[in-house]
Amino acid sequence: MLGLSRFFAKNQSAAFLRAAAPRVAEVNRHSEELQGLSDESVRARLEEVRARAQAAGAASDADLPLVFALVREASRRTLRQPHFDVQILGGIALSEGKIAEMRTGEGKTLVATLPATFHALSGKGVQVVTVNDYLARRDSAWMGQVYDYLGLTVGVVTSTGAYRYDASHVEKEEDKERDAEGSFKVFYDYLRPAEKRDAYACDITYVTNNELGFDYLRDNTAYDASQIVQRGSYYAIIDEVDSILIDEARTPLIISGPAGDSQQLYERFAGIVSTLAEGTDYIVDEKQKAIQITDEGMHKAEAALGLENIYTEGGVKYAHHLETAVRAKALFHKDKEYVVRNDEIIIVDEFTGRMQPGRRWSEGLHQAIEAKEGVRVQEETRTYATVTFQNLFRMYDRLAGMTGTALSSEEEFYTVYELEVVVVPTNKPTARKDYDDLIFQTAAGKYRAVARQVKERHAKGQPVLVGTVSIEDNEAVSEYLQKEGVPH
Repeated sequence: MLGLSRFFAKNQSAAFLRAAAPRVAEVNRHSEELQGLSDESVRARLEEVRARAQAAGAASDADLPLVFALVREASRRTLRQPHFDVQILGGIALSEGKIAEMRTGEGKTLVATLPATFHALSGKGVQVVTVNDYLARRDSAWMGQVYDYLGLTVGVVTSTGAYRYDASHVEKEEDKERDAEGSFKVFYDYLRPAEKRDAYACDITYVTNNELGFDYLRDNTAYDASQIVQRGSYYAIIDEVDSILIDEARTPLIISGPAGDSQQLYERFAGIVSTLAEGTDYIVDEKQKAIQITDEGMHKAEAALGLENIYTEGGVKYAHHLETAVRAKALFHKDKEYVVRNDEIIIVDEFTGRMQPGRRWSEGLHQAIEAKEGVRVQEETRTYATVTFQNLFRMYDRLAGMTGTALSSEEEFYTVYELEVVVVPTNKPTARKDYDDLIFQTAAGKYRAVARQVKERHAKGQPVLVGTVSIEDNEAVSEYLQKEGVPH
């Protein structure tokens, strides 16, 4: 067994590590016993635990060491990757409904197989939530070998379709290639297209956070029970939990439909607002992402509309259009919050920088931006159903998460979700050096320093990845790199 005692004094999660150490030792004892058993005997041991779990309605903590050892043995026989002791620790934390902070490269994908299997034995279903389609497909095809060996079914739900893991038609050579490249390549041969209901009905379902949320909304607006695809919210493991439960926690998922046609009003108010000036006619609160129209700005708008009082003569509708038009001008900027492509406004995800075709802002904001940019104003929509990730995941009976950066948000995790953060030690001492942040007085000074650093490392032959929060910042960094003569 790994000498876990050396972490107790250094890690703020020492109490958890100390309590978990005997359970890790018990997993190791079971692992030694299981290595001599046949495949059939290993599966039979899991079936015994499954029967007890389904009879009781949940897997017993007393069975956890055996289940973890069975999963480790399945991983050893299929992936040739038995779990390390620190990964067993991470699995225990997740199984207990905690957030496991694990460094990049420590094998979070493999760790998730432990609690996912343990809680799936109840028959109530487990969802492993990822941040994009690629990870959902990759992890299910890669880890599906472990679950399939143990007799568990695996589903996948993404924006491009639903699948069930099926290894029956795969050639052995392809299987060897998956073991070698499974960490970064998606093997569609292992994923058989299926109905969403069938994918959610599996013991374990890999699903993206957005698709999980929208399926929840669609189920709650369904006209008939036969249209419902999800099962109950029993247990979920959230990958990159800080991104989903903190960064995007209050982001609303919205299902909407067509409303009245107000195209001419959007264009009219966009023209009026284009003459208003920040500071004089309206005030911007960048932190709250809000605007306040001044008396002077209101008088200018009323004069342009030929009204004496916009509230009494134009009503709430005109006031809403004016405020929305000002928000579109002051708070939403081209090539930052959105881009213009093929006469359409396409939202840019503020967290990933990826374009999101098909998604639209609600309450007339998207139409106001279309009018501002002079593209075709599409039909206005009305909200039918909405939910935030914060409210969605608080519905689960049991919730756990994993990420490389949870400790900085541990207070918020506990106060909002009652989730404790456990820092799991690395399997080997970390060779990477983490430097302190550098703070600059101006953006120009920051970009000059970045360009100089990149130039120095490029001269040494070191590859460099520069991450920014917007397309606008990307272009700014590119200009400074060009000045330094750095190809990119």
